[in-house]
Amino acid sequence: MALALLLSLLALGLAGYVGWRQWQQMQGSASDNLDQRVAHVEDTLGTLGDERTLLRQRLGDAEQVNRGLREELLGQGERLRNLEDAVAKLSEKSLSGHDAMLLDETETLLRMGQQRYVLFHDAQGAAAAYGLADQALAAVNDGAFSGVRQSIAAEREALQQSEPHAHAIDALQQLRGALETFPLKPQDTPAGQANAGAWARIRHALGSVVSVQRDNGAPLAVADARFARELAALDLAQAQAALLAADVDAARAAIVRAQASLAAQFDTADPAVAHAQAQLASLAGTLKPTTPVQLGAALAELRNLRAVHALKAVDATPARAASTERRP
Repeated sequence: MALALLLSLLALGLAGYVGWRQWQQMQGSASDNLDQRVAHVEDTLGTLGDERTLLRQRLGDAEQVNRGLREELLGQGERLRNLEDAVAKLSEKSLSGHDAMLLDETETLLRMGQQRYVLFHDAQGAAAAYGLADQALAAVNDGAFSGVRQSIAAEREALQQSEPHAHAIDALQQLRGALETFPLKPQDTPAGQANAGAWARIRHALGSVVSVQRDNGAPLAVADARFARELAALDLAQAQAALLAADVDAARAAIVRAQASLAAQFDTADPAVAHAQAQLASLAGTLKPTTPVQLGAALAELRNLRAVHALKAVDATPARAASTERRP
């Protein structure tokens, strides 16, 4: 009985020892496995640390590159602003020079048209000059001068309407051309034909040497056809020149002289001469003095606008310089 109990205790102790050894082995194996895992984790952490250090270095390098790029970009931006300012100034100078040239041309044409009308009463030439001035002003880029174009158009229309004598001038020109076809007044025939004796022979002998006839109060002999036509044409030309100069009284006086020349030197029984006399009488009755056109408003408006723009340009220069200095 005691032996069996002893054997049981020995078996129990042996079993406990075997179990304890197995537990120790298991603990040792777990500890080794844990150590391996810890070592692996440590290696991984070391690798991650190296990679983080490398990444930090790369980030530092990238930051330096970005800083350099930022500085270069700022420099490029400043250069671009300077280039824009230079281009803007150059464009402004180019546009201002182009507009200034056109405005000078417009002012010259307006002044030329005004002086042509004042000195020579040439409404047609003045209207043509105003038309050219309007074309030059239309090419100006600044829309502030559109009001001047309206003033130019108004004065040009007034000039065109101030030519009521254009029809009379054309009629006088046609009469000058028709003078060559008008017949002269026939020469006087001898008063008596009964005495055909010695006196007839004497007149026939002296006829080639001396010719006596009436001139009906004409300033020159009617026989001189060329001079008679030139005298009448000169009166008509004087009437035309007077109408071009807006001198209605002188034109009417020249027409009256032309009428007298036709009556004294041309055959008034001819239908063409009679029609010319009637036409001259009608022209003399219809000629009326015209009111001179008042020019200069468009020119004064143009000069005032140019003066205002010049003052604005002078005031804008310091402001532009100050804005340029305030830029970073």
